[in-house]
Formats: sequence, C-alpha cells, structure tokens
Amino acid sequence: MNSGDTGFILICSALVFFMTPGLAFFYGGLVRRKNVVNTMMAIVMIMGLATVMWALFGYSLAFGGNHGGIIGDFRWFGLEGIGWNVGPYADSIPNLVFCAFQMMFAIITPALITGAVVGRMRFKALFIFIALWSLVIYYPLAHMVWGQGGLLAELGSVDFAGGDVVHISSGVTALVLAIVLGRRKGYERMTYRIHNIPFVVLGATILWFGWFGFNAGSALKADGLAAHAFMTSAIASASALLSWMFLDISAIFLCTAFVSSYFLIAIYFKTSTPLLVEIAYPSTTSITLGELIIPHT
Repeated sequence: MNSGDTGFILICSALVFFMTPGLAFFYGGLVRRKNVVNTMMAIVMIMGLATVMWALFGYSLAFGGNHGGIIGDFRWFGLEGIGWNVGPYADSIPNLVFCAFQMMFAIITPALITGAVVGRMRFKALFIFIALWSLVIYYPLAHMVWGQGGLLAELGSVDFAGGDVVHISSGVTALVLAIVLGRRKGYERMTYRIHNIPFVVLGATILWFGWFGFNAGSALKADGLAAHAFMTSAIASASALLSWMFLDISAIFLCTAFVSSYFLIAIYFKTSTPLLVEIAYPSTTSITLGELIIPHT
C-alpha cells in the first residue's frame, strides 16, 4: 500500500468525474436552445444512475470473478468485501480506490452517447436505454478487456485508458442510434444554430483538464508512466488544437504539411521516441493518443 499512489488516484478519479459535467456544458452549448435543458439533465441523470448501478452490481460484474471470459459475478454485490486492502488489479492502492476510479469511466462512457440522441430520444427512454446498455454492453466489455481472465485480454488486447471500453463502445453505439432513430424532427425545415459558444469552450476546457487524470491515472501509480501519459495528453491535444485551427482558417495542404513535417523530423533523426510519433498523429482529443502509450525501454 502506498499513500502517494492512493492520493494520486483519488485526485485523478475526481478529475475524471469532473469531465462529465464538462461534457454537459460542451453538448449543452452545441445543441439548439430548446434542447439545452434536456441535454444537460440527461448527463446529470447518468451521473446518478451509473454511480448507483456501479456500486450495486456494476463493479462486481466487470471485475469480480470470471465466467467464460465475458462477465464477472455478484461476489462484490453492493461493494461487499471491497475494503481498504489491496485488490487484485493494483498492488499499491486499496481495492475501493480502484473501484472509484473505474466508476468514473462507467459514468462518462454512457454520457458520451447522449450527444447522438439529442432531439431523437425522449428522456424516459434514454434512462431505460442507458441502464440496459450499461448492463449488456459496458460491464461485459470492461470485463473482457480489463478483467482477470477477460476474453479480449487473453487474446492480447491492450487498452491503457479506455480506447476500447470507453470510446469504441460509446462511439459505435452513438452511430447506430443515430442511424436507427433517423433525422431529428424539422432538420431540413429549421435553421440550426449553436446555442452558446462560451458553454462549448468551457466544456471543452473542462474535458481537457479532466483528461490529465483520465490518462495519467490509468497508470494506477504516481510513476514515470503516469508522467509520460500526462505529457502525451498535453502535447497531443495541443497539437490537435493547432491542427484543427489551421485547417479551419486555411487550406487542407497546411494541415498536411504540418503532419508531414513531423514525419520528416522523425525520419531525419531516426528516432523511436513515442512522444514524437504521438505529435505526428494529433488526435481530435487527447484520449486516443493518451491511451496508446508505449513506455521507453
């Protein structure tokens, strides 16, 4: 047990939790005025629903036991047996702290889906859908990728900070929902205007701030890997910001030249430094590159 690691992961957990209200501001600013309250309250609702479900049976199904590499069991139902001692997934923090950190992922993942159903799905239907989706999709996928004996983990899948469990699951679900539910009512007849740009900026910066805990905390220790993830998140997201800014105000060839220049630098110095490769592929968010971390050897 390490008090430094424990404190670090608790702070990272709070940062990841803070991302979810940041997402509410981000989505709330992007939608039309009439959808603002529904959009932001949907995310607030998920913060409550996902927390209660995780404490009751979500953590147990995702990380407790193993059945066919697909799902856990109910040995930790209601967090029974989850205490201050070290758990099976981290050797320097209490099992309860690991549970708290993973709970924040279980909260923000379904919240990411809500942006695709604004104006398409009623609040009550979304509540039921999120509950069922967490039970049928998120918990089994978290177990398969991160759980002991998980099917995908046994096949060699490596997910440092949620690329599979969080982003692929929520992204594919959002796309499928948008296709199945169809266009929003009045899409072709009404002028679509972003409700509040300051909300968008506020939400985006909160998300950026929270991603430092999202990625660095996934090291589960306050060590060099956490520092590397922290810097990767900062540099990759900053590079993405500049790339999209240049792309928005100039021709596509400027962005192409920007990316190509880093390739030329990498080739010139014949470097294998991961940070340079990560800069050469700036993502639209810091998560994607922040979770594809290859430590220095």
